[in-house]
Amino acid sequence: MRIAIIGAGKMGVWFAKFFKSQGFDVILADRKKEKIAKLKSTDLQVDITSDFKSAVENADQILICVSISAFEEVVKIISPAIQDDQVVMDICSIKEAPVKIMHQYIKNATVLGTHPVFGPGSNGVKHKAYVLTPTNAIEQEFAEHIKKWLEQQEAHVFIMTPKKHDELISVVLGLPHFLGLIACETLLEQKNLPETKQIAGTTYRMLFTLAEATALETPDLYAAVQTNLPELGKIEDTFMTKAQELVTLIKNKDQKAIAQRLEDLKKKLVAADKDFTKSYEVMYKMIESTEK
Repeated sequence: MRIAIIGAGKMGVWFAKFFKSQGFDVILADRKKEKIAKLKSTDLQVDITSDFKSAVENADQILICVSISAFEEVVKIISPAIQDDQVVMDICSIKEAPVKIMHQYIKNATVLGTHPVFGPGSNGVKHKAYVLTPTNAIEQEFAEHIKKWLEQQEAHVFIMTPKKHDELISVVLGLPHFLGLIACETLLEQKNLPETKQIAGTTYRMLFTLAEATALETPDLYAAVQTNLPELGKIEDTFMTKAQELVTLIKNKDQKAIAQRLEDLKKKLVAADKDFTKSYEVMYKMIESTEK
């Protein structure tokens, strides 16, 4: 089995290493010659090229690992070289738009939208979430095949439509990105930031970790997620409304209303998530262990 990986960013290199470790023949392609030269000086032990078309010509499967902003251009470049018996997949964090683009330009091969819900720091796929988004019977059959293989690696695999994926990712990625960005900007406005970190407890450490994670991630990815998820605007509008309601209570020094709001939230959480108490305990044990 020969796999062509298009795009030698962090995730592209991660997948090159992963598939190589699984015994596959791998070719990694990127248009940036300086990146190619750097990769060739490493011990990656896969074929490396700057020619996208030649990379896909002799591959059984193609995995596109480029940014959402470059995605359509790359698909247009490789589409003339795609053959009937090949499979083309992507790893974009949004799914409706990339899947539509692949169907638009690739007419003679199987395509499948995928989303590995983890970053390049992951050590394999064990216990990691992986989403597959088939749109027809042929893609569904291949998705079931991939699901079985990934589950053998102990990944948690979910099959759903591209639309359903994007609805869920609006909450799973979009909202945390939004909160992390606002939190980071707010924290950096504080003149006593170094001192706050010295006396920080669990809650603040959680907030600061989210802020740091947002600030240190790939800007293009976060911008694409924020501007391409159709449900995200509604979710963020809800957040702004709830935030303003709480600000009003705080300005009015209405302690009774604030306390009641928290009590109501606890009841709603328990009703919405039967595992809330267990998750709460596990989360705090994990955080406390990292603080010691």
